[in-house]
Amino acid sequence: MTTSSKSPLQQLGGTVVLAGAGKMGGALLTGWLAQGLDGGDVVVIEPHPTDDIAALSARGVRLNASASDVGAVSTLVVAVKPQMFADAAAALRGYVGPSTLVVSIMAGKPIAALSEQLGGHVVRAMPNTPAAIGRGITVAVAASNVTPAQRSTADALLRATGGVEWVEDEALIDAVTAVSGSGPAYVFLLAEELARAGVEAGLPEELAMTLARATVAGSGELLHRSDLDAATLRKNVTSPGGTTAAALEVLMAEDGFRPLLTRAVAAATKRSKELAK
Repeated sequence: MTTSSKSPLQQLGGTVVLAGAGKMGGALLTGWLAQGLDGGDVVVIEPHPTDDIAALSARGVRLNASASDVGAVSTLVVAVKPQMFADAAAALRGYVGPSTLVVSIMAGKPIAALSEQLGGHVVRAMPNTPAAIGRGITVAVAASNVTPAQRSTADALLRATGGVEWVEDEALIDAVTAVSGSGPAYVFLLAEELARAGVEAGLPEELAMTLARATVAGSGELLHRSDLDAATLRKNVTSPGGTTAAALEVLMAEDGFRPLLTRAVAAATKRSKELAK
């Protein structure tokens, strides 16, 4: 018995249509091609393609091919902006057959709405922006009619930009959106405010931003590589009675970081639920 050396994407087979090649859709496409998906099996629907996307035609990627020209589609990946979906849905439905897998990365669009407007077998997913460098995290949930093989296909396509976690309860996607979908913005805000606080403490602005960026990026990488949890890593930096302890007394006070972030995540979760209505 021999084991195939091909990557999961090289073994997909069938045509993959990507609707929307903006930042997230473009990151997915780049990841697919880098991991061995044949460009000839990919169709991109993008009314305003960048030069980089248009150049992929040299690798066999078909740009804005009609549904009739494409023929049977095994997978449609929907990466259009949610506010554009109502206008795009009618045209996209033409690419969906009874057995087509539909993978949506749009925020606020539940499986029921996607199934009604597009048909097919729907997987709803929430990625985040570190997907652009292959370090994203995506959480996905499958409709009841998605087959094990289709789930594996969705996993392979989504995993091209980072890790993938699966949940069985679609209701969790709202909190997922608030934590990992919106989470990069919270981290970037931390870098902004750390730099600003450094300036307030007397540092030159350029040095403060350099220190803040490097500290946030390096700490994130340490957390990524370490087997220790975040709380242990935090404690390892904190000497009793030292400078870090003094700062953490402020950040971990009753009105500090925990209640603030709890309110922020709750607000984002609420908004995600509102968008789904």
